[in-house]
Amino acid sequence: MSGFFKSSIGRKVAMALSAFFLMFFLIIHLAVNITSLFSENLFNELSHFMGTNPLVQLVLQPVLIFGVVFHFVMGFILELKNKKAQGVAYARNNGAANSTWMSRNMIYSGLVILAFLVIHFADFWVHEINVKYINVQPEDPSRYYHELVEKFLPMWRVTAYVVAFILLGLHLAHGFTSAFQSMGSTAGRKATLQKLGKAYSIVIPLGFIVIALFHHFNH
Repeated sequence: MSGFFKSSIGRKVAMALSAFFLMFFLIIHLAVNITSLFSENLFNELSHFMGTNPLVQLVLQPVLIFGVVFHFVMGFILELKNKKAQGVAYARNNGAANSTWMSRNMIYSGLVILAFLVIHFADFWVHEINVKYINVQPEDPSRYYHELVEKFLPMWRVTAYVVAFILLGLHLAHGFTSAFQSMGSTAGRKATLQKLGKAYSIVIPLGFIVIALFHHFNH
């Protein structure tokens, strides 16, 4: 098994599996956050459950962090392997003849998204650690909505979210289909997967952008 994941095909499969996991997480994350647009109480209830449930906190959360780190590390490894195999830099390679700009620059959109994730973790995950385990504040099930709204007051943070999710959409537009192809999807399904990927890469980022803009302009 270790030999398989050291191979080019094995790395691509591992990359695809981590991509599927993260894409599923994005759906769940958006489903929870979208409730803040129409129900403060429901958002607080869901956030409180996610923030206090032992399974989520002790199992799913560490798995998520590992999945994010693994996906980006594996992406960098594949990028380095591809460049080494080509023997020339992308700037000198006529990649535009048979590939899209995004497919040739996934590493750069990934770096921007990674930088955004650092901000996002600092905003929410580090804050949770501080509230629960450092300051040890009494649990307040109604605090989550107001904390979310406060995060979107600064225009710079909203701008960072919008830019990051636009790049995430572009990243997903290529990555969605690529993940299925790495898992052996047939050429006959490519058109269908491209349509699904296009829909997913628009709906998910747009949902998060709407949330950020809504709370910024309606606080």
